[in-house]
Amino acid sequence: MRHLARLVLGVAVLVTALGACAPRLMAVGDPVYEPRVDIVSASTVAVMSDGARLPMRAFQAKEPRAIIVALHGFNDYSASFEEPGPGPWLAAQGITLYAMDQRGFGRAPGRGLWAGDTRMAEDAATLVRLARERHPGLPVYLLGTSMGGAVAMRSMTLVGPPEVDGLILVAPAVWGWKAMNDLYGAVLWMAARIAPSYTLTGRGLEIMPSDNIEMLRALGRDPLVIKETQIGTIYGLVNLMDSAYDAAPRIRVPVLLLYGAKDEIVPAPAVEAVRRAMLAARTEVTNACYTEGYHMLLRDLQRETVWRDITSWVNDRTQPLPSGETDPRHCGAAVPE
Repeated sequence: MRHLARLVLGVAVLVTALGACAPRLMAVGDPVYEPRVDIVSASTVAVMSDGARLPMRAFQAKEPRAIIVALHGFNDYSASFEEPGPGPWLAAQGITLYAMDQRGFGRAPGRGLWAGDTRMAEDAATLVRLARERHPGLPVYLLGTSMGGAVAMRSMTLVGPPEVDGLILVAPAVWGWKAMNDLYGAVLWMAARIAPSYTLTGRGLEIMPSDNIEMLRALGRDPLVIKETQIGTIYGLVNLMDSAYDAAPRIRVPVLLLYGAKDEIVPAPAVEAVRRAMLAARTEVTNACYTEGYHMLLRDLQRETVWRDITSWVNDRTQPLPSGETDPRHCGAAVPE
């Protein structure tokens, strides 16, 4: 995320030549429907309270012991939990995983537009409720990776937060306005109002989101992965990250916080600040910092190490994580307690 502001700064002169307008959100409807899951042929969708149909993937365990509702990252979609993602592997361990395309991403409505952090958080809470209805009596966890982690955190501050047994935050996107360089923040704020529809790409940034090169190449070929992002959507993402950062001390359920020491997307100081805010609020936090981990921990080459930690924590969070990588000092700016 820190490189994103450099891109915005580089195009600021260009976008000022375009007409003035305000950041644009996608249109969403009023809550007039009863949310439900529709299964038609091979297609599964979660129908939200405004009628929006969000495509879903379900990785069903034969005899599930727990349920995970999973939220994908920015410009990605629910396929991120297919192989080489964790869905099939977790299902084999007795954990059913449900993932949906969030609004604006994948095949969901409003592709490329931003829905707003409240609406996205409400969608997550709705999917958790639907999962509980389908699996009464089983523990339900909300997992979010990168942007999805921010949505999961934001959902816990809703008037009606999701009823979950814990949060699993994988490299959560918490680099909001408060942690951003003032100049970069000012340029993004201006660009979002002058040319919110102007698009940016990540080409030329020379960052490594993962060491799984084959997976990264597949993402490049996938037409449902967004390659050019509107400035207005970037602006919305930063607002979400700010909301997630503020949500940290208000989380009242156990948290598994996972981060990679080689993460070049979300800065370590922001993740460390969130961890400390949760601990100060007496939230139960289990921390893992993978010395060989990148941003896309669930699909890195060492992904099974992360999956095992998730499975262990879901099965019994009183036990040490199998990886043993629990020292926050392993990650950049993390410091000892």
